[in-house]
Amino acid sequence: MSRNQKRLLIVSILMIILVSAWVSAAGVLVDQRSVLSGKVHAVVGPGSAVKEGDVLVVVNTIVGPSPAVRATVDGVVREILVKPGQDVRQGTIAVRIEPSKGNR
Repeated sequence: MSRNQKRLLIVSILMIILVSAWVSAAGVLVDQRSVLSGKVHAVVGPGSAVKEGDVLVVVNTIVGPSPAVRATVDGVVREILVKPGQDVRQGTIAVRIEPSKGNR
């Protein structure tokens, strides 16, 4: 193996390691799904720090406003995929949370 081939191999391996580290360090978002169907009444704000069990989305149902989405992890709200007045169905991904470092 020539000297240039060895250098190329070493650089390639280092690039693979760096890309792998970068991907693993990127925030993984956790989908929060609605457990109820109805019209969205209220939604938590983006960037909000939340704890497991906090209400993220409230929908109007035939019995009145009810929590449809609760946080399944501690973290920060990064994406809100529903808005007030929108109809949602059970199972709809409504919010995405970036988990706290201890919850990854």
